Parts: sequence; C-alpha cells; structure tokens
Amino acid sequence: MMKRRHFLKTSLAAAIAAPTLIPENVLGKKTVPPSDRITIGCVGLGGQGTYNMRAFINQPDTRVVALCDVDEGVGNYDMLYQFPGSNRAGLEPAVERAIQWYGNRGIDIQKKDLATYTDFFELLERDDIDAVSVCTPDHWHGLVTMHALAAGKDVYCEKPLVNTIPEGRAVCDDVARYGRVLQTGSHERSNDSVRFACELVRNGRIGTLKEIHINMPNSDDHHERLRKNTQPVPPMSVPGGFDYNRWQGPAPYAAYTRKRTHFWWRYILDYGGGEMTDRGAHIIDLAQFINDMDNSGPVEIRATGEQIGQAHGLYDCFIEYDFECTYSNGVKMIGSSEGDRGLKLVGTDGWIFIHIHGGRLEARPKSLLKEEIDADEIHVGRSPGHHRNFLDCMRTRSKPVAHEEIGHRTATICHLLNIGMLLDRPLQWDPVNERVTNDEAADKVARKPMRSPWRIQ
Repeated sequence: MMKRRHFLKTSLAAAIAAPTLIPENVLGKKTVPPSDRITIGCVGLGGQGTYNMRAFINQPDTRVVALCDVDEGVGNYDMLYQFPGSNRAGLEPAVERAIQWYGNRGIDIQKKDLATYTDFFELLERDDIDAVSVCTPDHWHGLVTMHALAAGKDVYCEKPLVNTIPEGRAVCDDVARYGRVLQTGSHERSNDSVRFACELVRNGRIGTLKEIHINMPNSDDHHERLRKNTQPVPPMSVPGGFDYNRWQGPAPYAAYTRKRTHFWWRYILDYGGGEMTDRGAHIIDLAQFINDMDNSGPVEIRATGEQIGQAHGLYDCFIEYDFECTYSNGVKMIGSSEGDRGLKLVGTDGWIFIHIHGGRLEARPKSLLKEEIDADEIHVGRSPGHHRNFLDCMRTRSKPVAHEEIGHRTATICHLLNIGMLLDRPLQWDPVNERVTNDEAADKVARKPMRSPWRIQ
C-alpha cells in the first residue's frame, strides 16, 4: 500500500486495541456521556455517504467528528436521489446537513465541531476516531478501508465491499490482522422479512431449494439516459473545489468530463460494475445468505450481456444480461435484466419472492408467510438495524450481519459475472483458492492493476 508521512505512527498493539467503549446497557439512556460515545469519521459524502452520516448521527451513543471528501460541494450532481431537488453534496453540504440533523435532536453542533478534510490520510491520523464510514466510489473502497483498518479503526464500508477480487481478500486479511470490526453496507440483510424468508427456506418450508432467480432490471429513468449516451464525450475543465486527480486515485487516468464522476461513475468499469455491483450487490448477497454460502460461492459461472456504448461511449457497463451460476450443493442462481427487482427462491414445494428494496415478500402457497419457526428449528436472528448492528458489534467485538467475508464473497460473484460477460465464455471458479481454474485470461482480468503509486500490500 502507499505510505503517507507517518500516519501509522502507533504501535501494532495500539492499532489492534478495541475502542474505549462501555457495555451496551448505556444505550438505554437518553443521553450518553462523551466518554462513552463512539466517535466516527465519514469518508465520501455523496448522496449515500451523507445518508450513512445521518444514520450514525441518529444513534444515541455516537458523535460524528470528522468529514472527508475530495469535493468541497461544487454543486455538479444531476442525480442525487437521497436529496431530491438538490444538486449539492460533498464537504460543505454535509457540514450543513449534519448541523441541521443534530439540531433536530436538540444537540448544538457548530461548524467548528466538525473537522473537514480532502485527504483521508489526515482523518485517519486522528487517534480520537473509533470508526470510519467509507462511502467513496467503488474503486476507492478497498484502499480506504485497508488504511483505516491499519490505523486501528473499525469500518462501515458501502457495498460492493471492493472493486476487485484481490482487494476483497486483502480486506478480510487486514480485519483479522488488526483485530477490527467491519460491516458491509448490504443493509437488505437487516430486514426482518428477509431473515424470516431465510428461516423458511433453511427449515424446508419450500421443500428442497433448487433455483434462485435474480431479477436486476435496468429500467429506471437514469438507465434510459445511459442508453442514449453512446457517443464520445469531450473533455471539460475541472470545476474549482473538486480534486479530480485524487478522485481518480488508483483508476487509470482519463480526462475529466462531468458525467464521468458524480453518480454516473458506477456505469464505467474502471470505477464500478454497473447494476451488477450496484443493486446486484444487494440481491446476489441475499441469495448467498439464504443458500447458506456466505463463506463460499458458485463453482461455475455462465454469463452473456450487452454493454452500453462499447467502443465509443463514455459508459461501458453491461445494460442487458443473462447468467447462470451453479453451486456445489446443486442450487442454480439464474439471473436476468428483466422482471421485478428482487429474487425468487424456488423449491420443490413452493417459492418465495423478496422485493428489493424493502424486503416485501410474496409466496406460493401464500400460507408460507404465516408459518412460525419452532424453537428447535434453524434461526438466523434479527438485526436492530444495519448501522446499529455495526455499533453493537463494535462494543462486543463480534461479527456483524454483513461482515468482511460476506461482503467479499458477494462482490466476488458480481465481478466474476462481469468478467464472464467481458470474455463471453464460461468460468470455472474455485471458491476455496479463489481463482478461475479454466481460463488464465479471466484470472488476470480479475486482478486488474492499480495506477501507481497505489497498490495492495
């Protein structure tokens, strides 16, 4: 990894020490003493990053103390669905919103109480921060997370956990090396209805699970806008207040144009993986969970698809696709870019459909949804909320509902599907040794290099 000044100046013993926190019983108090709070720094403050900041602000035992983004808030978003009617995100808008949201809770926070940074290394140098929320574009997830773990911070990282398969394994290794807690932002796992559906399947209520049908349509308005962007886009001047070189980071250099960055980056394979790693990282994640494959993955991947733009356009993700993944237990995961967004769990005696987002359930027979799980059957527990679960696990030093291995394994499938479509041939995957066994070229694509000086250590 790239080293910056002396940001890892603490000893290894200090790096792996747990935050100075008290047991969970403080959560019942209306106010939590400052010495008992979990302090949080937020890296990446676009729409979702600011949403996560708000989720942590609304917890009774936290205090957001530091914010970091390469965009000071220049107002060049044209897709910001978390804040309809606004085109501003980044540092200054996040500060304004944080002050407002703390005020709504009756807490007087001033601008001076929120340190701001454009360089995440400076935020990580602070020894008064217990946890870091990482919500950058995908191509930065792994590096920021690994540096945060090495700096002794617990991490809440948005999905997909990483942008390449080797980064995911490196993140898992670092969580173990530094004794940290990591939650992947696959928040659909925390829905009660999803966890109930999992219990129904694992306890045989639909018979033997045979197929999982994955529906990931590209039918929203912004997808239609993408389809029309098939021509080259001329370079533009970088707006003041936006550090574009730092935004690009480990990705290959490319001239700035507005539609390359905020929101739209996810449809360029250098930065994200299109719908496959966007909402696919939610839907495929639930398939992994319910199929009891959180520590593994499919052994065969077959995928075909159609890219946007391809040779000339700015965007190159797959906008149409069909795929089939086969697991060692015989279950097939069959996906397409059609249908209602979600997943259908098909067994020998019935089926359950989970809608994304929100977890609304449908089933045949309908009586499945009125079933009760007996005390001696398989239970997967319930989450108090995805952000709350992370904070509780920080206190107990236990694994969250979407820990690092879960996030890595789900992201791996998303990346393998994109690679299979890029190469247009089936892949044999070894989930134990994490390599493509039948295609050397595919294995190389899975390990795409980073732009110097960035690298995985």
